[in-house]
Amino acid sequence: MKTESKHNTVERRANILQLLSLNNQIFVSELSKTFGVSEVTIRNDLEQLESKKLLIRARGGAMSVTHVVSYDQHLGEKHKLNMSEKVRIGKQAARLIKDSDTVIIDSGTTTLEIVRNLDATLQNVTIVSNALNIANQLVNSQNINLIIPGGILRKNSLSLIGPLAEKSFRNFFVDKVFLGVDGFDTLYGISTPNIEEAYLNQIMIDVAREVIVVADSSKFLRKSLAFICKLERIDTVITDSGILDEDRKRLVDAGIKVIVA
Repeated sequence: MKTESKHNTVERRANILQLLSLNNQIFVSELSKTFGVSEVTIRNDLEQLESKKLLIRARGGAMSVTHVVSYDQHLGEKHKLNMSEKVRIGKQAARLIKDSDTVIIDSGTTTLEIVRNLDATLQNVTIVSNALNIANQLVNSQNINLIIPGGILRKNSLSLIGPLAEKSFRNFFVDKVFLGVDGFDTLYGISTPNIEEAYLNQIMIDVAREVIVVADSSKFLRKSLAFICKLERIDTVITDSGILDEDRKRLVDAGIKVIVA
């Protein structure tokens, strides 16, 4: 069997990135034909490039990390991305929840890591969440008071949204809200692919004393379809060491506390 040279691999991956910079989205089948290699080889290329945060893999191909993220990923797909960073961020965020806190935890894979890492000795904590996967994680926590607002189930995110959820959240006032986001542009604000979720996030922000955004560094330099809020509404951002210095500086200059997990 002929072994591909390292030079050919490096050159092909460089060309893949060049194509991505021109088109913002690329597809495995087309790349396979363009470079005359198998789809398995192309998928491996994309996996390696994603591990270096040079692109984001999507179904059937990949997209630029600076491209507008207007598509709605399934929770199962999101779960695979930047998992080690999400775990570290979740552990760091969990430390901010103290005895007797009332907290909203938004849907998402990073926010799920918060509840997975809660201190088992916490007392009299109330958590409000519209996410079924998060609620399921908390059902056996004896010292957590769990509130699940009603709403219409979004299967992609396992979250409850719509007028009933919006009305329910307006009845609360909490110490902290933990938001997961799909896009974080430090010149623009935070965003998500779904309009109804964005509106519900705005209500969560309105009823919280402190707004904490949990986002791995791949979410920066990206915008999603639906705007949530500007930087001025955010108190704390928890991210990983991949955040660019210029983005971190903009956050700090805006008066936001930045925690690097």
